[in-house]
Amino acid sequence: MSLRILCRDRPHRTLAVTTEDYALVLRHIPTSTESASTASYSNVISPKCLVEFAPLSSLDQSGYRQIGKGHGTLGLITLGGDVFLCVIRHAMQVATVRPGETVQRIINVGFYCLNRSDYDTDLDYGAKSAYAYSADDDEYGSGYEGRESVTDNPFLALEKLLSDGSFYYSVDFDLTNCLQDRIEEADSFDIESLDKDYLWNSYMIQPLLQFRSHLVESERQTLDSARILTSVIRGFVHSLTIPASTPLLKHVNSNLPSSLTLISRLSSRRAGTRFNSRGIDDDGNVSNFVETETLLWIPADMCFSYTQVRGSIPIFWEQGVAIGSQQKIQVTRSVAAAQPAFNKHFDHLALNYGTVHVVNLLSESKPGEVELSERYRYHISHSPLRHDRDQNTSSEHHLLRATDFDFHAETRGPAGYESASAIRHWIQESAQGFAFFLSTDTPRKDGSTKDPTKSQVIVLQQEGVFRTNCLDCLDRTNLVQTIISQMALELFLMQEGGRVSEDFWRRHSTLWADNGDNLSKIYAGSGALKSSYTRHGKMSLAGAIADIRKSATRLYNNTFTDGAKQNTIDLLLGTLTSQSTVRLFDPINDYVTAELRRRVDEYSSYKNIRIWVGTFNVNGRSDGARGTDLSPWLLPQLDELDEDPSIVAVGFQEIVELSPQQIMSTDAGSRIIWEEAVRDTLNDYAERKGISEYVLLRSGQLVGAALLVFVRADLLPDIKNVEGTVKKTGMSGIAGNKGGCAIRLECSNTRICFVTAHLAAGFTNYDERNRDYQTINNGLRFQRNRKIEHHDTIIWLGDFNYRIGQSDDTVRKLIQVGDFEALYDHDQLNLQMVAGLAFPYYSEGLITFPPTYKYDNGTDQYDTSEKARIPAWCDRVLYKGKNLRQLEYNAAPLKFSDHRPVYATFDCEISVVNERLKENLSVSLYESQRNAVGGSTANSRSEETDDEDAAGYEAIEPGLPPASSDRRKWWLDHGLPAQSTLRPPPDYLLNPRRNLNPFSQDTESEWIYIPPASFIKGKGKMGPDARGAPRPTPPLPPPKSANPLIPLGGSQNEAGSLLDGPLSDVSLIDDEPITPRKQAPPVPIKPASMTMDRSPKPISSIQNRETSATETTDNPHPPRRVMTDENGFNAPNNPRTSPPPVRPRRVKTEKVHPRPPEALPRLPPRPPAPSNGDSSSLLD
Repeated sequence: MSLRILCRDRPHRTLAVTTEDYALVLRHIPTSTESASTASYSNVISPKCLVEFAPLSSLDQSGYRQIGKGHGTLGLITLGGDVFLCVIRHAMQVATVRPGETVQRIINVGFYCLNRSDYDTDLDYGAKSAYAYSADDDEYGSGYEGRESVTDNPFLALEKLLSDGSFYYSVDFDLTNCLQDRIEEADSFDIESLDKDYLWNSYMIQPLLQFRSHLVESERQTLDSARILTSVIRGFVHSLTIPASTPLLKHVNSNLPSSLTLISRLSSRRAGTRFNSRGIDDDGNVSNFVETETLLWIPADMCFSYTQVRGSIPIFWEQGVAIGSQQKIQVTRSVAAAQPAFNKHFDHLALNYGTVHVVNLLSESKPGEVELSERYRYHISHSPLRHDRDQNTSSEHHLLRATDFDFHAETRGPAGYESASAIRHWIQESAQGFAFFLSTDTPRKDGSTKDPTKSQVIVLQQEGVFRTNCLDCLDRTNLVQTIISQMALELFLMQEGGRVSEDFWRRHSTLWADNGDNLSKIYAGSGALKSSYTRHGKMSLAGAIADIRKSATRLYNNTFTDGAKQNTIDLLLGTLTSQSTVRLFDPINDYVTAELRRRVDEYSSYKNIRIWVGTFNVNGRSDGARGTDLSPWLLPQLDELDEDPSIVAVGFQEIVELSPQQIMSTDAGSRIIWEEAVRDTLNDYAERKGISEYVLLRSGQLVGAALLVFVRADLLPDIKNVEGTVKKTGMSGIAGNKGGCAIRLECSNTRICFVTAHLAAGFTNYDERNRDYQTINNGLRFQRNRKIEHHDTIIWLGDFNYRIGQSDDTVRKLIQVGDFEALYDHDQLNLQMVAGLAFPYYSEGLITFPPTYKYDNGTDQYDTSEKARIPAWCDRVLYKGKNLRQLEYNAAPLKFSDHRPVYATFDCEISVVNERLKENLSVSLYESQRNAVGGSTANSRSEETDDEDAAGYEAIEPGLPPASSDRRKWWLDHGLPAQSTLRPPPDYLLNPRRNLNPFSQDTESEWIYIPPASFIKGKGKMGPDARGAPRPTPPLPPPKSANPLIPLGGSQNEAGSLLDGPLSDVSLIDDEPITPRKQAPPVPIKPASMTMDRSPKPISSIQNRETSATETTDNPHPPRRVMTDENGFNAPNNPRTSPPPVRPRRVKTEKVHPRPPEALPRLPPRPPAPSNGDSSSLLD
């Protein structure tokens, strides 16, 4: 079916997607900060779009022009502040599953802007060639034919992704579900019943599906039958024809050929590229999860289907981009913390497919793969699917089974990849037990079998599924899945008494080889390795060379292009943090949204959890983890608290010695030692108290800085989306001796972020520490471009290295007398926070403990070395969040380091939203409000009510202007206000004495005459009543004088008054404003102390401004600039009431030089570090 894309630019830009009978009309609605003619749409408010669906005959097509053709609509998306409609331009039919069920591959898509015509000129570039992009071209961001103008389009990368040949759609059947799941609903194609796991345009199509849900049933069916809305999957689909000359079944006599089809559906839940998407998430979704279905249709009789899945190992692990064995695998979560997500994944598989048989192809000799296999086996043995039955029952009766098959070891012999067939022996029993899906056609009463979907009978159903994996789930996995698919087909043919030729198996192998290549290009950027053997049944020299080339291509793509591709995938799926969603202009929906915010307590609840955080610079002393009791720091006074911590965040600094070799790499050995020490201490306490054990949720390390987050086991079901990242700041971001390490998580609906940091050292380097904070805060990124500030609760802990701006003797004396308040007044971090130069809007608890740095190791004595470092509070805990309440802030007496550990305890309020209750309430509110206003406001033509006007509804009926409102009248467009305004004649004003009632009798004239302004003092004055008087001729102004009219230092009368007569007789001056000379900027004075005394000081008078500009005072702030009133007295310096300073007029000379710009007050130079007896400040 072909669609036409029509556009109308006046009076409002409107797009119409039309079929032969119907039209879907769309228009962008500018927000209050926009104008319909504005060329820039950069606001962050989610844009609104008005949608209408109507018969084509009711659309006035005058003024419309055709700007394109298409085959379906993928949805709406916001890019760079503009709203775009995505349409399939070109497609190719690649498969026929059964008669009447075809599949098309997307060749090219187009983006049509709803609110601007700037991109209309670029629409023809993609249309010049149906194959505008090559599937092997991964240079995201490059334009067509090297044109620079096209690269500025915000949709270019997205257009290239959707046109890479990996997206498929069908207008005949539900492509997101396998045949066994859709066979019972074959008569109806409901777009809302699609499997969202495999729907790749779910984010873009959602606004249009929302519009569809608000239509009445008849209109909804009409919209579905128009096939305007399209569902898209990603993966691989292809059919091969089996000639009728070689029948597959003896008892089937037909002259029609059979059809062999392969459909692979890539999940969109945890989508991404090879090294950007690994493992599992907290919802049980795994990377590179693919459902592959083998279908065989035999003419007029039966259809065979067999489904299997692949996916990344379902534990939390990551892998960095490197060469060969340097691609180190890192498991990021402990077994106890990963088990809930593991269980969710296999519960979902068991619910959808039945029994699950895991085929693990990882190596038993590579260290990284060995660790993954061990974790995998542990989680399988602890899965509830293994314990639902009697423990004495054999493993064959469990819902979760597993087979380990070291693919590389098995195929290392002379037989090569042919040895992979040995896996048949290990999975044969499950393959027979799982069976396959089979349906046949039952003749109707009239004997016709014209439409097989109308009379199908299910003969057999598949009862289980094989889940195959290797490291990438590409090459080894594809070869083994080919074998499993062949086993299922052999079982079917043997049962039905069929026979096949070698040509049939070659076609089967070709399909699977193409499947492996396409899935590998999506995930890794190149074709699958070992595809030569899959395709031809043997490995040749040319195939080996091709595998080397593919490996090099993968390395290049993983290093240079996968980052941009991952960002484009996230943009398509709507998972970027800063991405704004297109919202439909629906007054009822706006009412529901506001009502949901007001009634948030009906579907939300709140609970408090206890959070303990601590930071410790261990000075490279890993032995302290083994021989020191950490309970004075980790368990301080916990027995006295009414609640035990649910989350424990521990930050370490200098867990390794910062040698030149160490700062360029990370050694995880020391971190693991500290992990065990902290976990043992916490769990000993948990066992003693009889509470749930503490589980290591995630740990991160940046050379010497490490962050460990432990969670009580009973809180794990509420934890999700755990991520970690690091940011280097040492040596301008090259070295990791300084920097930050962060871990974020979501507890129910509250986002929490922990950051440990080790900032620049040095007494006077507070500016560099400020820059380190800015670098970490702005440069540290989680997945989906999340920043630290994108969280509800943020806690920083670490060695921030801020010092105390006093001499060593003064600091030590104040410590001895316990005057911490005096020390805190000179604390660099405190002063920088007050000045807004570091940690803005963060808070810190009251410090009641002595400085934590620097001690002699093993003693309570501050530094006695030759350097004699000044004691300081280097180790701090800062927090931000309205839901946080600090309970404790103290230091612990652990003495093996030159620092003392610091800890803090918080109560954190967690928001819990019941999404089901919220959805039910939303539907109920929408239905009740729609009934109250008399139907859907989005598409109501039969009744016109005032409800639309009250909600600001703007109709888009072609040929009619927008509806008027109390703020806008369509007949007063082009900037005119809705209220009428009267313009007085020249030199006249409206008479204020006239009665305001226009219908009353009044002798006063409507206008009064205002004479021109006069420049001569005392002349040309307007009399008390100028009505009816002749217009006087204004006198000429006096010549300009070099002397100012208002002397700066004397009274006003010395130069003549500007007021000659009563105040009402003021003559106006029609010249440039009279301004006194601006006072010279004062020289800022360095404060004598860090107390920042703000007591008022005497201010020099205006007459002595030249002296006050150079002399110094004791005031720590620069002297304020003084303003004078009209009598020469000091005026109050109030920015709301005081006039701006003015300068006098100057006499024009023959050559005028422009005055230099006024210089801002210069900051004082940084003073040197204070020595003994010197208490001067370090800050400006």
